[in-house]
Amino acid sequence: MTTDAKAGAIKTGRAPIHSGSSAGRPRIRQFPGLVAISLYMVLLAAVICFDVVAGRQSALYLAFSVFFIAGAFGLIFLLRWGWALTLAAVAMMSGFFLWTAFTQHGEAPLVQGLLNLVCFLYLVRTDLRDKLR
Repeated sequence: MTTDAKAGAIKTGRAPIHSGSSAGRPRIRQFPGLVAISLYMVLLAAVICFDVVAGRQSALYLAFSVFFIAGAFGLIFLLRWGWALTLAAVAMMSGFFLWTAFTQHGEAPLVQGLLNLVCFLYLVRTDLRDKLR
């Protein structure tokens, strides 16, 4: 009688109870670039805060660091608004650094602009956009 009950459970084709419903939900480890971009945004926010404390920038720039940190945490939790905020920040920083590189003929802004451009191209991938909540 117990063998028939086991065979009946196998024939129904139902999923086991212990398999979670989160199998279709994306995980952050599927996108390691998001972690790197989030850490980059937090690093930029820390640099801005350091510049404000040192007196090289005005206190108005602290608003940018708040948005960078919010975008980084939104991106870590795979939230669409975090993706949009980070995408806008990376696109504007890429344009700014590339403009600075071509007007002042410096290598450091060129590298920063190209790094931001790579981050932008990673964030606009369609498979990444489809998996955000």
